[in-house]
Amino acid sequence: MVDLLVLGGLGVDVRVRVPALPLPAADSHTVEPIELRIGNTGAGVALAARALGLRVLVVDTLGADPAGELVRAALTRAGIPAVLAENPDGTRRSVNLVDPGGRRTSLYDPRPWRGGPPFSAAELAALVRDARHVHLSIMDWAVPLLPAVRAATAAGVALSSDLHDWDGENTYHLPFAGVADLVLVSGVRLGDRAASLAGTLAPRTVLVTRGADGAELFPGDGTVTPVPPATAPAPVVDTNGAGDAFAAGLIAARLRGEPLADAARYAARVAAAACAHDGMEYPPGLLPSG
Repeated sequence: MVDLLVLGGLGVDVRVRVPALPLPAADSHTVEPIELRIGNTGAGVALAARALGLRVLVVDTLGADPAGELVRAALTRAGIPAVLAENPDGTRRSVNLVDPGGRRTSLYDPRPWRGGPPFSAAELAALVRDARHVHLSIMDWAVPLLPAVRAATAAGVALSSDLHDWDGENTYHLPFAGVADLVLVSGVRLGDRAASLAGTLAPRTVLVTRGADGAELFPGDGTVTPVPPATAPAPVVDTNGAGDAFAAGLIAARLRGEPLADAARYAARVAAAACAHDGMEYPPGLLPSG
């Protein structure tokens, strides 16, 4: 049995440090060395969870290309096994522009999946039944398999999904919200509509993350608990992956049996620590253990 099954979200990030965001208009900018490394949301959750000591399995599609090999190598270094199907269109990738304060803008190339599901419902259901927690990345290939994932989830096992900067209206996200017990969503596009969205999704637990302003926990009973931001243990160098680290911290704490509010505060500490590291392959001891 694994502690955490991550469905989808593997790719590579091209990290570019820029003088400011938005980028000043110019024909060219001289920048620090441009890094190519494992990235995207599923990788961020899996790597942070593994750094926190969880047994993790990832299921996704990757291209038979250099980017895919980079992802495979990083997962091997972290000790994360993966069940992979080949995407003929290649590996997902993002270009992340990061300013001197660590704030970032991401340009995402999703490499959409074409054709029938890359995994059978029976294959995915067997993996779900062997996990203590299941985390859904909002990958296109997963949509037709979501009913099988939900049906295979045992009593007492939670399903989570990160809807990222959802505006609360885009219908693409609805199937993932519909099967999840725990929904994470960025407050960037929600603004002051977080409580309204949480009410719509009740009785699901909803966590609205707001970066340096902390988060809001809606446990599904009509109440809200503010989650204060945590202080990074060192200067912030890269906020990419902070939300994924938050999700991993929340999952780890809940698997330890911590109450929701305590788990959310711990998740904020994990996210803050992740911001003090460049990239998602975290060195031992960086992320707080509890």
